[in-house]
Amino acid sequence: MCQYPKHVGIKEVGPRDGLQNEDVFIDTNDKVKWINMLSESGVKEIEYSSFVHPKWIPPLADAREVGRRIKRNPDVTYSALVPNLKGLEHALETGIDVASVFMSASDTHNQKNINKSIDETYPVLKKVIHEAKDAKKAVTGYVSTVFDCPYEGRISPEQVIDVCDQLFDYGVDSISLGDTIGTAVPSQVEALLASILSRYDQEKIIMHFHDTRGMAIANMMTSIQHGITRFDSSVGGLGGCPYAKGAAGNVATNDVLYLLHGLGIETGIKEEKIQQAALYIQDKLGKSLPSKALAYQSTNYKKTV
Repeated sequence: MCQYPKHVGIKEVGPRDGLQNEDVFIDTNDKVKWINMLSESGVKEIEYSSFVHPKWIPPLADAREVGRRIKRNPDVTYSALVPNLKGLEHALETGIDVASVFMSASDTHNQKNINKSIDETYPVLKKVIHEAKDAKKAVTGYVSTVFDCPYEGRISPEQVIDVCDQLFDYGVDSISLGDTIGTAVPSQVEALLASILSRYDQEKIIMHFHDTRGMAIANMMTSIQHGITRFDSSVGGLGGCPYAKGAAGNVATNDVLYLLHGLGIETGIKEEKIQQAALYIQDKLGKSLPSKALAYQSTNYKKTV
């Protein structure tokens, strides 16, 4: 019988990874209100935006204003995606606790996403990581397409480890391993984690699952069974990847909480608060979000927000 961990940590990435793939621009006032709702839900980390140039990610063009205006909960860590030194400069000006850098394990996806090869990306991220550490900020490294790439197909654990080795060598505090196109199955998760956890401390590894094929919860359970206790998720299952056509959103925070709390695993997050936040952003987007828990409970939602 599996011995479940007492506590699992959830980073809410909806305001960044969720909104980045939307065609609708959410008004800055609405973004700020939504993030403030999330800040009062019990979530301990929120990735509130991305400091990528607005021409690449138009839905997050107001990152600096959002960063200035959100109400900071002292119990919450606020992170943002930073692609380069200019992005880090803007992020530091407007307030981050954690800088998130990113690259892919697939060279082709990296070219599509960053316009650079993997080898060309390393020196850029090295500078960003060192500057962030000099500013006394923690750094998370996102590694995309760790299982499958929409252009190259299956990615080997060795390719992922090569990238992780470099990022840890540059000084990142943790690495988030992303099933960017949401095609992994538990056997792939087992194979990757067997290699990863023989090399790195499990507390430094975060899993980031998208739910394109409906496998995110199963893959999350497999990760828990291998000792992983840190995950990214998105309210309502919002999101996708602009450079991976057809990729669905992250595993839904609502569904993750239903699972974890049902197993007796503590998160510190209030499900009803996440429910309200999911329905709020769903209203603003004007479409239904894919979370199963959200759909089931939405009839009980009272318009109090």
